[in-house]
Amino acid sequence: MTQHAIEIKGLRKTYAGRAGQPPKEALKGIDLTIPAGSIFGLLGPNGAGKSTLINILAGLVIKSAGNVSIWGFDQDVNPRQSRAAIGVMPQELNLDPFFTPRAALEVQAGLYGVPKRDRKTSEILDLIGLTDKGEAYARTLSGGMRRRLLLGKALVHQPQILVLDEPTAGVDIELRQMLWHNVRRLNKERGMTIILTTHYLEEAQEMCDEIAIINHGEVVVRDRTQALIGRMDAKTLVVTPEGATPDTFDLPAGVTLDRRTDGALAFSYARGQTNAGVVLDAVRAAGVTIGDVASVEPDLEDVFVALTSGK
Repeated sequence: MTQHAIEIKGLRKTYAGRAGQPPKEALKGIDLTIPAGSIFGLLGPNGAGKSTLINILAGLVIKSAGNVSIWGFDQDVNPRQSRAAIGVMPQELNLDPFFTPRAALEVQAGLYGVPKRDRKTSEILDLIGLTDKGEAYARTLSGGMRRRLLLGKALVHQPQILVLDEPTAGVDIELRQMLWHNVRRLNKERGMTIILTTHYLEEAQEMCDEIAIINHGEVVVRDRTQALIGRMDAKTLVVTPEGATPDTFDLPAGVTLDRRTDGALAFSYARGQTNAGVVLDAVRAAGVTIGDVASVEPDLEDVFVALTSGK
């Protein structure tokens, strides 16, 4: 087993501009390694370059420059082996409406050159919860079932790496939970490396071991999930008062107050400049009787906004 599932060095992609328009540089020298056996989050705003990067990994887009190694196989030197090591569940629901799920999986396995004796069609149908729909035409499946079938198609050649591109966009809670249950199983039982792109930041925070955030074609940060959240210096102290509160507070420098609709007082500050004790002293000095106090730590959404908003 290779140490890194993916190794990317100096990856660039430039698209030719339309008539009268300059070329667009979608990727600007990406350097990135993804550890084997991890669940890795690839995040970024729309147009950041995530889809271009995934399509290059899948062999669907030709890079302009740089090197890509998948499961130890250089994409330029061993293109067949590198493609065989990765499976991609796309965001688009692109299925032949006249194929049954079983037939779709069999055809996909054939395209990857998987011998019939080695195909795991029934096992995959069971994994994605479509055994009872195995002989139904794809056009009769619900949107959630079609998305499950896309996952099955990505698994037919038993790849070491699975890329999930916005897998839970627009799906219900039940399907989302089933998908993540299966993803964890694949990761723990088979050691499969999972690469996830998602706009649901709480999902990435819960699922991913490490996260890279891409913006304007560049990796702006890459770290373990908890370490990334820990980089944020901001903290909020939510005070629930008993009785009336004054119109103004004499607060320490750098502390801001947000009066919430439920009557709570939210004091935000930088941990490097002050602490909760100083804030609470200021609240008591204003004559407020404190009924309850809650401390709110930053989450991945705070980190994401801070790193992609130009601040």
